[in-house]
Amino acid sequence: MSALEASKEYGRRGLRVFRSFLNAVKVKINDVEVGLTISPEVGTADSGDIESDLPDLMLAIGQAAKAARRPVDELQYLSESEFSALIMSIHKLNQSSLPVILVGAGLPQILGLAGTSKSYAERLFKFPEIGALDESDAINAIVNPAREEGVTIERAAVAQILTLTERYPYFLQQWAHEAWNVAEGNQIRAKDVLLAHNNAIAVLDEGFFKVRFDRCTPSERKYMRALAELGSGVQRSGDIAQLLKVKTASVAPTRSSLIKKGMIYSPSHGDTVFTVPLFDQYMKRAIPKMA
Repeated sequence: MSALEASKEYGRRGLRVFRSFLNAVKVKINDVEVGLTISPEVGTADSGDIESDLPDLMLAIGQAAKAARRPVDELQYLSESEFSALIMSIHKLNQSSLPVILVGAGLPQILGLAGTSKSYAERLFKFPEIGALDESDAINAIVNPAREEGVTIERAAVAQILTLTERYPYFLQQWAHEAWNVAEGNQIRAKDVLLAHNNAIAVLDEGFFKVRFDRCTPSERKYMRALAELGSGVQRSGDIAQLLKVKTASVAPTRSSLIKKGMIYSPSHGDTVFTVPLFDQYMKRAIPKMA
């Protein structure tokens, strides 16, 4: 934005404030410290307190955005302290009527985290629930792109894909892709979906699921295997502990760690469920028998 005539000064000041912020809050990427050669804005965003400095930085960005008449988008996955600082920043920006919008995604407990961090968070943000596509959107996601390529899909084939994927967006793409690969001609039939099923599962097992599995410790995998043993959907944390033959309190740290890693979440107190569908089936393939 510093290259735009209308916002040159605001853009340059934003960079100076960012330089001050980097001095106070060290930023490293793969052990490489990030910095700017521009001189800092002394006295602004340089206290070392993120809850004080981040709002100042965001204000500088907002002022540059306002002058440039361009949006600034932020997408973050934050710790509790960082989330608190960001909420304070957005609150300060709202008070100054500056054009900065935050669009973020998180598991359902993000709503509780927002309220815990700052009591006024509920007034600052809207929290729409994003889950599986509804049936009409899921059908359109499969049928419309195929139609644009001159391909038709049998109604029975579409219904099978919706059932197998539980209408999870990424899975819809994978199953439709694999079905098209095995189909003959310009029509995808129900038999093609069945034939492609193992291919889709194999791809997910080697990539989508395995990446998540590999991030977990042996004790975390054992907990997830017990959760999978109870079946798909929401399960009581006490039932998982009982299956593991331990007290609920003793596996609470493991459960908490899995929530932080995004493997599971708690839709309500004492309940536990996998964050993505079909992961319970993967756990049974990855660990056929419980230890």
